[in-house]
Amino acid sequence: MQDAMMNATSYLVPVYAAYALTSVGLTVGLARTLFRSGAVFLADVFKDNAGMAEAVNRLLVVGFYLLNFGYACLIMKADRATDMIEAIEILAAKLGLLLLSLGVIHFFNVYLFHRMRRRAQMAVLPPPVVPQLKMVRAGAE
Repeated sequence: MQDAMMNATSYLVPVYAAYALTSVGLTVGLARTLFRSGAVFLADVFKDNAGMAEAVNRLLVVGFYLLNFGYACLIMKADRATDMIEAIEILAAKLGLLLLSLGVIHFFNVYLFHRMRRRAQMAVLPPPVVPQLKMVRAGAE
């Protein structure tokens, strides 16, 4: 019984290592991409204040890291793997969940950038034009 327990946990050690390395790599890579691309959007939003654009971009990236690393740690725990096939299936399921969460958070960040940009563009729109003509309904005199 003790030998079976030791064998089941020995398959999980490489799964944990591969999962940790992959999750860190994916999160850091995506955060860098968001930081570079987000800087362009935020520079457009905060045209008058470049320092504000950079600060908001850094805060969004920090939030991205916190959410992703926190979630990655929460889903890391796995049940026993009795053979290598189960260990690979566990790794695939964990990475699949992580990738889905990265995608959701990524699209949420892009949505935030879009909303910020749209709000900044609406703030500089010219005022509406005053109507030039008075409309008279037919038959009304």
